Amino acid sequence: MTGKMPTPEIERAFDLALIIQAEHDLNASTFAARLTVSTLSDIYSAVVSAIGTLRGPLHGGANERVIEMLREIATKDKVIPYVEERLNRKEKIFGFGHRIYKKPDPRAEILKKQSKLFWDKEAPNHAVHDNLHEMAVMMEEYMLKTKNLYPNVDFYSGPLLHALGVPSPLFTPLFATCRSVGWIAHAIEQL
Repeated sequence: MTGKMPTPEIERAFDLALIIQAEHDLNASTFAARLTVSTLSDIYSAVVSAIGTLRGPLHGGANERVIEMLREIATKDKVIPYVEERLNRKEKIFGFGHRIYKKPDPRAEILKKQSKLFWDKEAPNHAVHDNLHEMAVMMEEYMLKTKNLYPNVDFYSGPLLHALGVPSPLFTPLFATCRSVGWIAHAIEQL
């Protein structure tokens, strides 16, 4: 995917990211999959329904938007002014808040630790921008202090995948790939 053979360390981190995102309760895409098979449709149609739901900007693609946002900010000194400006305009800060987790999302905590490991080691994309992981931590601290919002799984999966050299247009398809395991399990249970 990156044009290079991954190290065992990168393989483990990539596997971890896929496993963490494989299944999570009854979110919008999982509900769509279950609803589809509840009509006695097939599992393929359930997965297509789930993918269609995931494509919506309020469910899928948030980790890609996180990276776009961090790239737009570009340097650590611009993090807080950027967030303040967006909040003042009542715009969404992608990767924050969760329907279930009102306290820290345990998946985000794991991905945050993994992301830091790769940024500390000069990630493949590190030289392109100021340290995106540090920028993300600054944003997390500010959002918690001002809005009492914790990051969700999407927030740190973006910096981790970026650090691993995964092109950002592949973030959502990768999410769909690993989440399909959960969708299929739910569909079978529904049937």
